[in-house]
Amino acid sequence: MINFHEVFKNIECLKYLNRNYKTFFIFSFNMEDSEDACSNKIGYIGNIVQQRQLIKSKESASHVQLACRQHYCAFPLNGNKLCIWNTNNSFNQPLHLVGHHQSITAVTFGNRVNPLLVCSASCDYVIVWNLVECGESVLEGITPRGDVIGTLLGEVLYLRFSPDDRIIAVCAGNKIFMLDAKFEILLTELKGHVGPVTAVEFCTWQTNKMISVSEDRSFKVWDYCTGLLLYNSAVLTAYPLLSLFIDEKKEQFITGSADGQLWIFSLVGEHHYRCMTQFDLRKKQEIFFNKRVKLAQRNQIEGSQLSYYELKKEERVETSFPILRIECCAQSINEECDFFPVADTRCLWIGSSTGLFIINLDNLELESVIHFKDFSNLSIKVAGSCAIMNKAVNHKVFCLLTSMFGNQIAVLEINLFALMLSQHQEVGETLSVIASSCLLSTSPLYATTFQKKNTNLACQKKSVVKSTIKDQPLVFHNKVISSGYSSAPQGAMFSPKTNIRTNGGRSSELKSHYKCKDYPLKSPPPTKLSKQLCLAPKSVAVCCLQYSGDGLHLACGLADHSLLVFNSSLTKVPTVFQGHDGAVTSVDWSHDRKWLVSASEDRTLRIWSVKTTESAVFLGKDILSKPIRAIQFYYMDAFILLSSGSEFHLLKYHIDTHKDEIKRYKQKNKVKLVKKFSMTSTIEITSLSAVNDFYSYIVLTTGSNRALEVFDLNKDCSAAVIPDIHSRSAYQICQNKGSAFATQPFENYNLFLTTAIGDAVKLWDLRTLRCERRFEGHLNRCHPCGMSISPCGRYVACGSEDKYAYIYEMGSNTFSHKLAGHTETVINVAFNPSRPQDKIQTQNHRVMTEF
Repeated sequence: MINFHEVFKNIECLKYLNRNYKTFFIFSFNMEDSEDACSNKIGYIGNIVQQRQLIKSKESASHVQLACRQHYCAFPLNGNKLCIWNTNNSFNQPLHLVGHHQSITAVTFGNRVNPLLVCSASCDYVIVWNLVECGESVLEGITPRGDVIGTLLGEVLYLRFSPDDRIIAVCAGNKIFMLDAKFEILLTELKGHVGPVTAVEFCTWQTNKMISVSEDRSFKVWDYCTGLLLYNSAVLTAYPLLSLFIDEKKEQFITGSADGQLWIFSLVGEHHYRCMTQFDLRKKQEIFFNKRVKLAQRNQIEGSQLSYYELKKEERVETSFPILRIECCAQSINEECDFFPVADTRCLWIGSSTGLFIINLDNLELESVIHFKDFSNLSIKVAGSCAIMNKAVNHKVFCLLTSMFGNQIAVLEINLFALMLSQHQEVGETLSVIASSCLLSTSPLYATTFQKKNTNLACQKKSVVKSTIKDQPLVFHNKVISSGYSSAPQGAMFSPKTNIRTNGGRSSELKSHYKCKDYPLKSPPPTKLSKQLCLAPKSVAVCCLQYSGDGLHLACGLADHSLLVFNSSLTKVPTVFQGHDGAVTSVDWSHDRKWLVSASEDRTLRIWSVKTTESAVFLGKDILSKPIRAIQFYYMDAFILLSSGSEFHLLKYHIDTHKDEIKRYKQKNKVKLVKKFSMTSTIEITSLSAVNDFYSYIVLTTGSNRALEVFDLNKDCSAAVIPDIHSRSAYQICQNKGSAFATQPFENYNLFLTTAIGDAVKLWDLRTLRCERRFEGHLNRCHPCGMSISPCGRYVACGSEDKYAYIYEMGSNTFSHKLAGHTETVINVAFNPSRPQDKIQTQNHRVMTEF
C-alpha cells in the first residue's frame, strides 16, 4: 500500500524546491538532469525511466507486435520462442513457450483475467496459450502446450481478441481471418483491403462491429459475423496507417500513420464516421517545448533555452516519426495529485520510434514527453516496435521495446508520478474571476467618481450681494392689481387627461417575463427554427449581436452605421439608434439595462439611452488613433473597457440624468481616462473580455502575437500570459458569465472560450491556465465565426462557414446539433439569458430565432 501522507509531504517539499530550483524541476528539458535531481532530492520519486530487463535475441523483432498487460509482458525470443515476463516478480525466470517452427510475428493478450490467454502467430501456426495451465505444467516439469487454431495463414502482422475472448482476428496480408479461440475453425474471412492489414480493433458497445486499418492508407468498418463491409473510407494520407485505438467512453477511434499524423473519427451513429480532427505529433511536440521555453524566459530561468536548441538540432537528423502504438493511459493517481489532469480526462500513450508521448484527448495537447536519447541508461535509442501497459500500478507503467537496428528487447519501468512532476508547469497564484479580496487603494478601480463643483462659496457670495440691496417691490406701490401675481389662480390652465387608455403591452410583457424566474438547467438546447427576420431591404452585414441581461431585448450593430434594438420575440418594429459614421462593430448592454455602449469603425464611442435613443456620451475619434476592436461596461457599470491598438483603456464616465430645460445646452455628461494597459510584445489587441454582472478584477485579452494575457486590475498588473493559444491570433474571447436566471457553481465562472480562424474552439480554465477541451466539427477557414455559452453552462454554440450553426455539449468534443436554414455564413450567435432561445445572425442581414 502507498503511504499517501508521505506522497503529499513529498509533493509539498517538491513545490518548495520548485520555487528555489526551477531549473531542475519545471522547465528543464534534459530528462537525465531531472532524473538525477528527482532521485537525489526525494527518495520516493526515484528515476523517471529505468531499464528493468535487456534481452538479446538471436533474431531481430523490430516490426513484431508486442504485448503488455497488467503484470505481464509477452515478446518473441530467438525467433520462434514466446517469452512471458512477470513484472510483479522480476527475479523469477520468465516463462518460455515453445510451439512455433517459424519466427513469431505477432503477440496479444486476451481481455479476461481468468483465464488469462495469450495468442502468438507465425507463418505456420496461430496458437492460443492459457497462462495458468502453462505455469502449472512448468511446475510439474511438463512442457507447456497451446491450442493451434490456425495453420499456414501467411505472415501475420496483427492479432486481437474479441471482448469476450471467444474470437481472434488474425491480420495476414490483405485479409482478416476470424478464428474461434478454442478450436481450429475459420468463422469468417474478410476481404477488401488492397494492402497488408496493420491493425484491427473490436467495437465493444456495438455488436459484431470491427474496424481495420491498412497500408493502403484507408480504414474499413466490418460486421465480422456476417463478413459484410459497412463502411469504406477514402485514402487518408500518402503514408501507411500503422496503429489503431478505440475510445469507448467518447465513441471514437484514433489511427496513426508512418509520418506522425493522427486522425480521430466519430463512431456515433448519426455522424457517419466523420473525421473529428487531425493533428501532427511532431508539431504538437514543438508546441509543447515552445511553451516551456517562453514560460522559462518569462520566469527568467536559465539553462532551458540551450536544452531546447539541442533538441531542435537532434530533430533535424530524424527522417521519420511513425506512430507505432496507441494505448490508453489510465491515470490512477489523479485524485491525489493536483497537477495531473482532472479525473475524467482521457489520456493516451503514443509510442513512436524516438520516444513516448502522453496526449490529452480533451484538448489534444501533450502532457509529457519521453525521448529515449535523453536517458543514458537506456540501451535502445530508436525503437522498431513497442507495447505499453494501459494502467499504472503503484504509479508505474511498463513498456516493452525492440530495437530498430539490432536484436535487443528491453523492458522499461516508467515512474508516471515523477514524469508528470518533472514536466509540470507551476501556475503560481491561482486566479479567479470572482473577486475574493477587498479592493486595494492602489487599484485603478478605486478611482473616485466625478465630483460636483463646490457651490457653497458661490451661494455665500450671492447672499452677500442680496443683503446689500433692500428688498423692494418692482413698482413702488403696496398693491399691484393688474398683474395678479400675488393672488391665487382662479382656475386651472392645464388639466391632465385621466381617461387615456394606456398600452399594456410593455407591462404585460414584463409580467409574463418574470413568471419564469429560473432558467431551466436541464432543458435541451434550442434546435427548432421559430422566426426569421430580414433586418434591411438590401444586403447589409450584421456586425455584432447581444441580448440584454433580462432577455427582453436584442441589440444588433449593422454595417450601415445604425444600431437596432428588437424585442426578444422579433415581433415589433425595432428602435433605431443613429449617429455613427461607420459600421457598428461592438455593442454592450449595461447591467441595469438602461444604457447601450457602441463602438464603430469611425473610431468613436457612444453611450445611448435606451429610453430616449439619444447619445448621452460621445468620445470622438481624435482621442483614439486606431479603431476600437472591443468595448463593454465593466465593474457593475462603473467603468468602460475598450481596446484600441496594442492597449486597452479603462474609462470612468458620468451621465447626469437630472433634467434642466433651461441649462440643457450645458454638457454635464463626462468621460475620462483612468489608465491604459498594454499587452506584452504585441502589435494589436484582437479581443477583450471581462465580467460586468458581478465584481471582478480580471480582464482577459488576446493579441496578434497569438498569446492570451490575464490582467488583475486590483493589483494593477499583468497576472499571467499563455503563449500560442492558437495557430493564429484569436479573434474572440467568450467567458462563462452565467445569467441572473440560472445558478452555476462558482468554479464554472472561471471557464472561458477562445477561437481563431483555421482552428477549433478551445475551453480554458483560469485557475490552471490550461486548455481543458477542444470543440471541432464546424468550418472556420476565412471568416470570424462567433461563439456563445448558454446561461446554464452546458452548451456552446458557434457559427460556421457551411451555413450551419453548431451546438456542442460541454462534456463532448464533437457537436450534438446542427441548426440549418441559413443561406450565408453564420458569423455570430447569442443565447437568451432568460429562456432556452438562440439568436443566430448571418452575413446576409438575417437574424433567426431557435427554440
